[in-house]
Amino acid sequence: MSQSQNDEIRESVKQYYSEIANQAGSSCGCSPSACCGGEAPSTQNKESSKRLGYAERDLDAVPAESNLGLGCGNPTALASLRPGERVLDLGSGGGIDCFIAARNVGEQGFVTGVDMSPAMVAKARHNAAGGGFKNVEFHLGTIEQLPVPSNNYDVVISNCVINLSPEKPAVFSEVFRVLKPGGRLAVSDIIATSPLPAQIRRNNALYCACIGGAASQTELVELLSDAGFEQIRITPQEQTRTALRDLLPIAEAAMEVVSAYIEAVKPTKVDGARND
Repeated sequence: MSQSQNDEIRESVKQYYSEIANQAGSSCGCSPSACCGGEAPSTQNKESSKRLGYAERDLDAVPAESNLGLGCGNPTALASLRPGERVLDLGSGGGIDCFIAARNVGEQGFVTGVDMSPAMVAKARHNAAGGGFKNVEFHLGTIEQLPVPSNNYDVVISNCVINLSPEKPAVFSEVFRVLKPGGRLAVSDIIATSPLPAQIRRNNALYCACIGGAASQTELVELLSDAGFEQIRITPQEQTRTALRDLLPIAEAAMEVVSAYIEAVKPTKVDGARND
C-alpha cells in the first residue's frame, strides 16, 4: 500500500473507535452495530469477554465502562504478569487490560496504555480516576511511533489492535525497541486462516472491523523474526470462531479469521542499534 492509503486506513480506524468511545461503551466485539437485544451493553460486553477468556473476578474488579467489548482474547492472562513489572498496552481503549494488569503487577509495578483516539484516552483516564488506579497512565499516540522510552518495559500486551495497523513491521520494531532485553510480547489478536480476497483487504469498514488487516500465522512469524524477536509462538484459539462470528459484522468474512495468542521474547543480548 502507498503511504496515502496507509494514512487513510489509520484515519478511518481512528474515527471508528472514537465513535465507539463516545457511545459510552455501547458496542460489542469489533463492531458497534453488533449489540442488539434487551440486555444492557455493559452486561453484553461482560458476557462476551467471559466467552473470550476473561475471568469474572477480573471483570468485576475493573470499572464497567472500561470494558467496551472490543477484545478477541485475554492478553493479561497470557502474559503471566508478576508483581513489580512494567507493562505497556498497545491500543488501550477504555483501559480494561491496563486495569487488570495494574492489579497483577501491584503498587510496585506500573502500566502504560497508548491509544491514537483522543476520545479513548480521555475515557480511559476518566475510568482510572473513578477506579482509583494510581499505577496506570494513558498516552495519546500511534503504535507505529510509540511515545514511550526505549528498553523500559518488561511486557508489552495488546488486544485485537495490531491487526488494525497497515504498517505492522513498524509496530513490531517499536515493540522491540521499548522492551527491556529479555522482555516479553503477549498479544491476543485476529489472524487470517486463509488468504483474504482483495475486496476484503481494500474495504476500510472491514479493516476497522478487525478482518481486512489480519496477517497470517506465517506472515506474523516472519515479521516478528525480522524485528529481532526469539521464542516466537502463535497459538490459534479455535474455540473463538463461534464468538467472533457472532461479534464481527460480516459472518462470512469472519470465518476467514480466528483469534490467536501471539508470544515472543526480546533476546537478553541484542545489537545496540536495535535499542535506540
